[in-house]
Amino acid sequence: MRGRAGRALTDPATLVATGFGLGFASVMPGTWASLAALPCAWLIRDRLGVLALAIATLAALLAGWWAAARTVKASRAADPGWIVIDEIAGQWLVLLATPLDWRWYAAAFVLFRGFDIWKPFPVSWADRNIPGGFGIMLDDVAAAIYALLVIAIGEGVLGVRP
Repeated sequence: MRGRAGRALTDPATLVATGFGLGFASVMPGTWASLAALPCAWLIRDRLGVLALAIATLAALLAGWWAAARTVKASRAADPGWIVIDEIAGQWLVLLATPLDWRWYAAAFVLFRGFDIWKPFPVSWADRNIPGGFGIMLDDVAAAIYALLVIAIGEGVLGVRP
């Protein structure tokens, strides 16, 4: 752990892949990263709008792909738990269509983490069959899509708009 933490301070790819060190949490690093993504998304969206959050999400996805690929290659680990940029990007993806209300953000968090941990098809397929940085990012995008669908259905049933 100390070697990875030291590397995170000097290597840009590891710094991004670990969510600026969040991935080094001793328990549930993905959950902590998703939780930390909530106030960041809230601030971006509240201050700059949904387009800014969409741009930040795309940037996180692309930077995450690059950083996860480099970090996996350097560490020789398939999908280490300390890579958490995928959780941050996936959580932000869900929040793009989530109303700016703490209850909806809480629901988006629970839904995303639930689908990311449960890994229903095709999340599980992507997790097992697509290697490298792209695969690390893709299974979280798939989990985010499931959460987005549930949020969209909830918004439609309750008549709430983001």
